[in-house]
Amino acid sequence: MIFLIFIKKMMKKSHRPITRVKNPEPKLNSSDWVIWAAWADRITFEDIKKKTGKTESEVIRIMRNSLKPSSFRLWRKRVKNQSIKHRKKFEISRKEITRKIKKNDYI
Repeated sequence: MIFLIFIKKMMKKSHRPITRVKNPEPKLNSSDWVIWAAWADRITFEDIKKKTGKTESEVIRIMRNSLKPSSFRLWRKRVKNQSIKHRKKFEISRKEITRKIKKNDYI
């Protein structure tokens, strides 16, 4: 037991095992990051523009060129129906939800 503790203390950080994630976040400067962020639910187009400088139309163009046609159609359908990908729509939908909650609150 003491021997294992001694070995752990002696190991350098570079020799420690790395925890692997199924889909790790790609490097920020790559087009893979744009694709990863576009598929993510909670990353808005405004956030993508802030980090990479790419507008919504440029993101759509990257997705069209990188994905299979069926995957692109699925992504567009998903983005069109989600209010989360556009910050203004998200804020409006949040206000509507809170208004409905307050209206139905009988306490």
